[in-house]
Amino acid sequence: MFEGHDQAVFDLLAERSLVAPDSLRDAFDEHRATGKPLARMIVDLGLLDQPALLRAVAGHLGCECLPVLPAALPDDAVALVGAELARTYGIAPLAVDGFSISLAAVDPFNPHLLNDLTFALERDVRLTVSDPAGVQSLIRQHYGEEDTSLEGLLGDLNAQALATPAESTLTETDIEQLAGLTPIIRFVNVVLAQAIRDQASDIHFEPFDHTFKIRYRIDGALHDMSPPPKSLALPIISRLKVLANLNIAERRLPQDGRIRLTLAGRAVDLRVSTLPTQFGESVVLRVLDQSAVRLEFAQLGMPEPIRRGVEEIIHRPNGIFLVTGPTGSGKTTTLYSCLKLLNTLDAKLLTVEDPVEYEIDGIMQVPVNLAAGLTFARALRTFLRQDPDIVMVGEIRDLDTAQISIQASLTGHLVLSTLHTNDAPSAITRLVDMGLEPFLLASTVEAVLAQRLLRRVCPTCRTAYEPTAPLLRQLNVAPAAVAGRQFFKGAGCPECHHSGYRGRVGIFEFLRVSDPLRELIVAGASLIDLRQKALDEGMTTLRAVGLAAIFAGDTTVEEIVKYT
Repeated sequence: MFEGHDQAVFDLLAERSLVAPDSLRDAFDEHRATGKPLARMIVDLGLLDQPALLRAVAGHLGCECLPVLPAALPDDAVALVGAELARTYGIAPLAVDGFSISLAAVDPFNPHLLNDLTFALERDVRLTVSDPAGVQSLIRQHYGEEDTSLEGLLGDLNAQALATPAESTLTETDIEQLAGLTPIIRFVNVVLAQAIRDQASDIHFEPFDHTFKIRYRIDGALHDMSPPPKSLALPIISRLKVLANLNIAERRLPQDGRIRLTLAGRAVDLRVSTLPTQFGESVVLRVLDQSAVRLEFAQLGMPEPIRRGVEEIIHRPNGIFLVTGPTGSGKTTTLYSCLKLLNTLDAKLLTVEDPVEYEIDGIMQVPVNLAAGLTFARALRTFLRQDPDIVMVGEIRDLDTAQISIQASLTGHLVLSTLHTNDAPSAITRLVDMGLEPFLLASTVEAVLAQRLLRRVCPTCRTAYEPTAPLLRQLNVAPAAVAGRQFFKGAGCPECHHSGYRGRVGIFEFLRVSDPLRELIVAGASLIDLRQKALDEGMTTLRAVGLAAIFAGDTTVEEIVKYT
């Protein structure tokens, strides 16, 4: 029930005092531990009955409430809303009154729903809040089960491939017509919908000499899908470019765009990047599913001492806080969570990003535009004339951006940013290597957080095993040191796509820049000396945190060796 909107449900129940604070917090903790939607948890625990919860949601959204759905939908309303529209947006038509139509929605929290449906139906749309499971049942009852699967569509595509002319003979108009063919549109929609269902973070469309691969990245690892015919690579990629408003005739230069669509009643953003290769354009879609990403600081999974330390640093009036790690380690999510915590009525927050990934109300977010000359450094210079309290720089890539970040910190601003380094102490030496003066770093950098995202052992097929001596040597751990400790791995099951992993767990290394460390930085100390001083002052390394995660059964030796 209202899956993916747990924080919104929590906030409205807390704001209206509908559930006792302690009980609400306990239910939220249980939701986080089990993954069960908070709304369903509230009802199952008897903290609030379902009609009262539905009325609260309806009041919050300014919609009508219908706690009990009809056994059947009126024929005139069903005739007005097509099956594809009903399934895509997750809506059941309840009544038609002149130019108005009343719709029950699976996801009434979807901010695009009202505008999209008003445009599609050309009517005044009234949304109704009802039990999402009941709405879904009515959709199935009146429109049938969706009969499109990737396997079924591949048959249509193979037939289409036989009728597709050679790529060299196609004009721009031909390509546009091919991209609009029903089998191509349906195939792309199903690929995207399945990626969202499987919680993929990226979708790769990759043309090779004789094959056209499609791969999902789930929990950091790529998984192959059944490939469509190679001859349909151009129409499929052109369809993606049409959705992203890109130039389908331009196949020699990279292009970037964005797709915004609704899948299974849920609003999803996809960041699109095209890259010309010798066998055609490769396209990668980054899934920006805001309902699936938790931007709440308390939900990042940090150990309590690190969480308290980070929270204290980001509430300082000035200074620089850096988050480091490789691509895909969750740096952006951590910074967004910090911003959301700091986003109060009495603070002005500005961000410059490449690109803006998640939109947060109340924060001025600026996308980098290199073609127009808007770089991180140029945007940051302008920010200082906009009277901000807190500034977030997507990444410190060069000396110019680093210097202006230092200047912003020295003039009373809190600056949050990211770097690509292997661990927390390396961030200091990396900035020195860029050309920053050590004394400026010592006086402005307050803390560095290094992090990684490791694949979590699947809880369904988790089994204990005895690690081999060579495996322990990769960890630099003696067999005697782990005697009596249990190690776990996933055997592989349908729940985890037979990978042995499901979901991810974060590990963190927190370096607070103390006065003794500042003295070492000013003196030009080496990375080894900085790291040793941080360890002496209590910093726990990523490798040590990773070992603890292994012993807790959260991850495997292979993941720790790979990422730390």
